[in-house]
Amino acid sequence: MNARCTLAGPVAARGEALFSGRPAMFAIRPAENGGIRFRRVDLPGRPEIPALIDHLDPTPVHAAFRNMPARCTTLGTADARIALTEHILGALHGLGITDAVIEVDGPEMPIFDGSAGMFTIQIRAIGVTALPDCIAPVPVTTPITINDGKGGIITASPRTSPGCSYTYHLDYGPNPALAPQSATWTRDDDRSGEIFARQVAPARTFCLEEEARAMHKAGLFTHLDFSDMLVLGPYGPIDNELRYIDEPSRHKLLDLIGDLALVGRPIQADIVATRSGHALNHELARAIARL
Repeated sequence: MNARCTLAGPVAARGEALFSGRPAMFAIRPAENGGIRFRRVDLPGRPEIPALIDHLDPTPVHAAFRNMPARCTTLGTADARIALTEHILGALHGLGITDAVIEVDGPEMPIFDGSAGMFTIQIRAIGVTALPDCIAPVPVTTPITINDGKGGIITASPRTSPGCSYTYHLDYGPNPALAPQSATWTRDDDRSGEIFARQVAPARTFCLEEEARAMHKAGLFTHLDFSDMLVLGPYGPIDNELRYIDEPSRHKLLDLIGDLALVGRPIQADIVATRSGHALNHELARAIARL
């Protein structure tokens, strides 16, 4: 059994939405039980969206992404939706928080620098407090493998010891801009969240130069330039610097942790993802939630 935990107090900050470029606010408020929930405070009735895989919204966040695999994690109900949830969910799970209400004033979480750093810094500053109840983990008792048929694969294997290990293998093939690399984090080896905060949370989302230019041409992210985004050219980051030599794989690891938080309970398994993205992560979360 795992102790349920929440924040010792509320935190909040303002930033900018990635896709619209509009101002965006978030606040995280302590909660007892109920899991993680998003609350759209800008809508009538302040509707809530449980952070569960059953509430995954497949609607593309932008028309340019129609007929493409998911580019972020969007949750929704009949009354509301919220995009780009994976980074804050990764931060909450990485710091052991099982119960909280995330208030937002629009359809997107703020992007900040493309990492979970802002969320993690604020949560660690206010502190985490244990709740009276416990939550049972979901044990994976037989291997689960999901393959997209294009080189992407993700597996969850039984684990005898408590906790969950997450490993991401990034491989873009013979691409000079991005060498193969891997990153790993284990929940039970990091009960304080210190390793997560130092080695995973600050890793930023990234794209290749040709992808960035294509998105600008499609009218996306025109409020950002290459110094605002981690854009990788053939000789390394453009107008930017890597925080870690393997920052891209660490960010993919962050996305994996955040997406699998949609199971709604701690997982007991060893999870290994190779060339997977949000779509495969979502499929694995759905498979584990059914156990």
